[in-house]
Formats: sequence, C-alpha cells, structure tokens
Amino acid sequence: MSGNGVRGAAAAEREEFMSFFPQIVRDLTDGGLGHPEVGDAVARLKEVLEYNAPGGKCNRGLTVLAAFRELATPEQQDPQSLRCALAVGWCIELFQAFFLVADDIMDASLTRRGQLCWYKKEGIGLDAINDSFLLESSVYQLLKKYCGERPYYLHLLELFLQTAYQTELGQMLDLITAPVSQVDLNRFSEQRYKAIVKYKTAFYSFYLPVAAAMYMTGIDSKEEHDNAKAILLEMGEFFQIQDDYLDCFGDPELTGKVGTDIQDNKCSWLVVECLRRVTPEQRQILEENYGCKEPEKVAKVKELYEALGMRAAFQEYEESSYQRLQELIKKHAQRLPHEIFLGLARKIYKRQK
Repeated sequence: MSGNGVRGAAAAEREEFMSFFPQIVRDLTDGGLGHPEVGDAVARLKEVLEYNAPGGKCNRGLTVLAAFRELATPEQQDPQSLRCALAVGWCIELFQAFFLVADDIMDASLTRRGQLCWYKKEGIGLDAINDSFLLESSVYQLLKKYCGERPYYLHLLELFLQTAYQTELGQMLDLITAPVSQVDLNRFSEQRYKAIVKYKTAFYSFYLPVAAAMYMTGIDSKEEHDNAKAILLEMGEFFQIQDDYLDCFGDPELTGKVGTDIQDNKCSWLVVECLRRVTPEQRQILEENYGCKEPEKVAKVKELYEALGMRAAFQEYEESSYQRLQELIKKHAQRLPHEIFLGLARKIYKRQK
C-alpha cells in the first residue's frame, strides 16, 4: 500500500473509532440520566466522559482495533465482534483518561491535550478525584456489557485489573523518586528510571492494547504473551523517552501541553542522561536549579541540557532504539504478525507530539 493509501486507511480507522464514542457515552449514561436518585451524578459522568476521553491521539484504542483485525480469522470478524473490539479500545481510552485526570492533579499540571486540565476548570477542583474513579468504573461497566458472554471475558478483566495495579505502582515509584519538595539527584538512576517507565507507561500503553486483542482472538498462551510483552515493553520505554524529550524540547502548539518535568523534579530521561555527563561544576548548577518553579531556574537547566548536547543524544538514542526494536520483532514475533508491532513503531518513531 502506498504512503497515501496507508494514511487513508489510518484516517478511516480513526473515523470508525471516533464515531463509536457517542455509543459509549449512551451505554454509560442512558439508564441513569433523569433517574430520580442518581440522575445528577450520571449527568456529571457524561460531562466527565465528553471532556476527558476524546481529544487525544487515541493510539491505544486504535491499536486494539488494528491488532484485532491482524489477528482475527475472517470468521472472527463478524460485526458484533468488531463492536466488541471498538468497545475494548474505548475501555483503554477511558483507562487512560482515569490516569491522566488523577496524574494532572498530582503534578499540578495546567493543560492537557490543548485544553485546561479537568481539575483546573471552574467549579471542578479536587472533585476531579472522584471523577477519575468514575472513569475507571466505567471501564468495567463496558467490559461486562460488551464482553460478559464471551469466552475471553475473565482474561480481559484480569488483564485490566493487573494493568491498573502495575500502572499505579509505576506512578508511586515516580512520586516517591521525585517528591516536589525534596530535590535529591542521587535518587535518579537509569535502573529506577527504567522501572518507572515500565510500570507507569509501558504496560498500559503498549502491552494492554495488543494483549487485549490477543485474548479476543483466542491467543491466550503464556509463551505468546511473553513474546509480545518483550517487544511491547521495549517500545513503551522508547515512547516514554520521546515523551520526556518532548516535555522539554517539544512545541506546546503540537504537543498540546506545557512541559513541567524540570519544575516537578521528575526522574526524566534527560536528567538521568545529563547526570551521566556532567562535570562537578555542572552538577552544582543542576543541584541549584532542578525542581524549582522559577522560570529563570528552569531556563538554566535547559541551557545545561543544550550545552551537554542532549538533543543530539536523544536523536542517537532514537535511531539505536528503533534498530533494537526491529531485532526484537524478528526474534519474538515468529508466530505473531510482524505488522502489529511495525505499525505501532511507525506511529511513534520521529513523532512530534
């Protein structure tokens, strides 16, 4: 397929996915809107869903659909099964929204996907914590509705529950490694960074969507899932390192958010790499300015990143990581279609947002 053909197919798949969202909202709210007891709460849920679930790139949800189509036999691709795949894709997008609403509060972020963070909207504030719980509960409502009678239902339930636990462990590692009030650069090691990334991002962003599609098409052996995981966790690390780079060097017009990793004292790839390269004098600059809100201190950290050649270091990392991914795909995807992994890799390589 030509480049234009691939882009056209991707646009059509995205349109198909997005057009299913109003159905998801109806599934979650129709029975409760106007209810004499919980009607007001369900009306709020509708608002929460419509503000927080769409608006992103939807890569996780679209990956479920793409992987399902790659893995399913023609007999498995009946309209009802495709609706299940669309619904599970949206379950992951709601899962993502649940994490992001909570994460934005913890990080005191200002914008997300080009709009005010939900908790920052007038009249919302810390009530957004309960809204994030509702987003998580919605995932399990949808799984029961669409997949409750399917043989893979228990596998999906366990997958989502395990992934939530892994992601929350990753978030906790992130928070305790970089408390906002205590800057301690000795906590920032490559080993700790990789653990945070694996648990906080890679499991839910990369393994979860493909594993869900595998279970939905009857692929449930531990060996097959371990092979997929070996590739997808590496891809998740690649993705997060890009995210860290874009937080500092990306264009907020493209990324849709203003980066705050330096101010938030985050254990980011840039600071970990920077610490491997600094002289004692440069480390002192980092000690004095990292994790501070003042714009001039943030600027000093960015100047140090520039002086240490972090842009070039990232580009070098991106090239070598992409090559490593190709090798992992050859090694581990012997019985799974390579295109599932290659398609994902193409989506994230050289991205600007």
